[in-house]
Amino acid sequence: MKSVLIRMNQYRDQASGAEKGVLDWVLENPEAAAQCSIHRLAEQSYTSPSTVVRICRKLGFEGYRDLQKSLLCELAIRQENKAEKGGELAHTDQLTDIIDKVTYRNIASLENSRMLVEPEAVRRSVDLICASNTVLLFGMGASFLVAQDAYQKFFRVGKRCALSEDIHCQYVHARNAGPDDVAIIISYTGYTEEILRCARDLRRQGTSIIAITRFEPSPLSQMADCNLYVVAMEEPFRSGAMSSRIAQLNMIDILYTAYFNRNYDKSIRHFEKTQISKQNL
Repeated sequence: MKSVLIRMNQYRDQASGAEKGVLDWVLENPEAAAQCSIHRLAEQSYTSPSTVVRICRKLGFEGYRDLQKSLLCELAIRQENKAEKGGELAHTDQLTDIIDKVTYRNIASLENSRMLVEPEAVRRSVDLICASNTVLLFGMGASFLVAQDAYQKFFRVGKRCALSEDIHCQYVHARNAGPDDVAIIISYTGYTEEILRCARDLRRQGTSIIAITRFEPSPLSQMADCNLYVVAMEEPFRSGAMSSRIAQLNMIDILYTAYFNRNYDKSIRHFEKTQISKQNL
């Protein structure tokens, strides 16, 4: 199921004035919007049916009926999952509150990200990985930790990978890349300048890019051949990426497992070959 409200929230900052009228009305009145005809929605948001249709397509829906059907399903699921655990974190929270709220937000991030996953985008990404000579991994900060996880997984099953914690070495990887390689770039915002510099170099080298990023137009998403979207439920005072990291790691697990299944016999052989027995240590 495609999430209407998540996609609208993510797209809103990039929307035009007329489009924001539609988005704001739906986000403020989702239950009413789910029952509106396209003409009624246009009237309520002071726009036109053509604007509504344009938004539907920009958000990845075939048309208004497709969006409306998804919205009805989403509202039903959200109603079932309502819980007090989803409240805002506060400095006065007890330890049990922190445990519940952080866990709930990580779970919600995974569930919301699932609604944005396009199977075709995953399929194309796996195609690129399978056809590549080397998988080049890029990320900074918490995203670098996700890149490390991807490196360990793909390298374990015999897929050639390249990753460096030094951003200057990442620049070199990008400039040494070629059309036979594929890059997996991990950046939640899609605006990190150092990562964008790598992406621009990769484009000049003719290297395909798979971006793991949020569902919002960004310089990174515009340069990528495949966008794998994630959603985070972050707090303003967080000390570091939390739910965004969980969502990114989940996306890596999806990519790795899909690749493993596509190359099952070969992956199994490499997996067994690289198994290190604890008894021999």
